Amino acid sequence: MTDFPRQSVGCRVGDVVIGGGAPVVVQSMTNTDTADAAATAAQVAELAAAGSEIVRITVNNRAAAGRVAEIRDRLRDDHGVQVPLVGDFHYNGHTLLGEFPDCAEALDKYRINPGNVGRGARHDANFAAIVQAAIDHDKPVRIGVNAGSLDPEMVDALMDENARRTEPLSGDAVIREAMVRSALQSAEAAEELGLGHDRIVLSCKASRLQEMVAAYRDLAGRCDYPLHLGLTEAGMGAKGIVTTSAALGILLQQGIGDTIRASLTPEPDGRRTLEVQVCLDLLQGLGLRSFRPQVTACPGCGRTTSTFFQQLAQRIEAHLDDRMSVWKVERPDAATLKVAVMGCIVNGPGESRAADIGISLPGTGESPRAPVYVDGEKVATLEGPNLAEDFVAMVEAYVRDHYPTVSSPVG
Repeated sequence: MTDFPRQSVGCRVGDVVIGGGAPVVVQSMTNTDTADAAATAAQVAELAAAGSEIVRITVNNRAAAGRVAEIRDRLRDDHGVQVPLVGDFHYNGHTLLGEFPDCAEALDKYRINPGNVGRGARHDANFAAIVQAAIDHDKPVRIGVNAGSLDPEMVDALMDENARRTEPLSGDAVIREAMVRSALQSAEAAEELGLGHDRIVLSCKASRLQEMVAAYRDLAGRCDYPLHLGLTEAGMGAKGIVTTSAALGILLQQGIGDTIRASLTPEPDGRRTLEVQVCLDLLQGLGLRSFRPQVTACPGCGRTTSTFFQQLAQRIEAHLDDRMSVWKVERPDAATLKVAVMGCIVNGPGESRAADIGISLPGTGESPRAPVYVDGEKVATLEGPNLAEDFVAMVEAYVRDHYPTVSSPVG
């Protein structure tokens, strides 16, 4: 386990810095056919609007590689988006980057899986070709190891070595060592080929939570490269969200991880942006970054048989999300706002005082009046049919009074 916090070198990807003390970066990946440039650019723009600061696209064949530059142009010209693009290469990256120099130039980073670049002598030659393309085009590289696609020759060698031990390690421990060693040896090879130390990001993904956490702990203690965290194939729905949040949260709390992705399986026709929202909420919940105002609301119980506090909490959430699209430009510090919408007298006044602005609604049988607290002090009592509108207006006034507008740059 590393000491908290872990120090990593900084790696610049487009205009975004990964590691080096920079805030943890949120990433996502498209699931469109990259050869469909319009659809892919539209989804990249959607993910970026949701908060993804880097977006990865599949580059798996000539049709895809031939459209990457167009995707970059469409993002800039049609959507006004400058988000860094990462090309995800497996098996044939060495060929595609050589045949399509406009693709190699348009991308901001390349992702290589060392288990999928060939076997034996072909492995080294193919890996070297990808690294040389990165050097020629001045691009960073993520060396991304996956438990499900390890180099079988390395695994066999480590298994044989382990079998000769007096006290052999478990099979899981051997696989974990293979993952970490693959990442480190590949990074060393890339540097020997001329890629800068600050142009490399590593990842060691697995689909099982404990194995993934253990691998990253080991990797973090053996290098200072920036680390991209992910629980690969996390799953669908609540299971996927909970499992990936737990895995990433454990590591981030220990100071491990410089960029993250929630690899969720979307529902059929579901929102791809859900994986971005999970990352944003996780980082904000851990207190590592602030993306939008935080609303504290009680879960409800037999003292809150009315649904009014739930409706008000939902309305406040929606209002703040909508307004944050403006505030993030004009009043970016408003992302740190804390609002409480509580449902009865038990915890209502205390949570409301602890928030920047909070309201304690009446529970079942309580007086139909709702005290409002600002910066810990009671400032008003709301009641009547316009209670919700009055509280929204007070939140707006708080933002105007406490978060000054940012001056627009000159010229």
